[in-house]
Amino acid sequence: MQATYEDAGLILRLYELRREEKLRTARAWFTGTFSATSLEEMMAQCTPGTEENAYFRMVTTYWEMTASFVVEGVLNEGLYIQSGGEGLFIFEKVRPFLEELRAAYKNPLLLKNLETVADKQVQWMNENAPGSYEAMLERIRG
Repeated sequence: MQATYEDAGLILRLYELRREEKLRTARAWFTGTFSATSLEEMMAQCTPGTEENAYFRMVTTYWEMTASFVVEGVLNEGLYIQSGGEGLFIFEKVRPFLEELRAAYKNPLLLKNLETVADKQVQWMNENAPGSYEAMLERIRG
């Protein structure tokens, strides 16, 4: 489906929301400091009640919300995938312990929209820019 001006407007609005001061701080922490590869490590880095736990929830739910727009057809998938990679970056930081997290929260749908869109973005990257996904994983995992 062809992207519309409404799609472009929504992408720009989502970008504006990312610039909100608290979300910007949370994103900086998540992309720079957060390094868990298991639920145990995640709980140590994001103990419930801490600011880091709030950051974790703020960032993951923001990207889950944006992915839900794509999954539900509110936002053009191609435009979303091509306009940035932060959602995928966030998902890849959670992917190693996502099943543990879902089991702990007894919610098999936790971050499901983000997972769906991330998997589509990986497919798009592999088809259109071979090696770029692997390079991103190297940046995430060091």
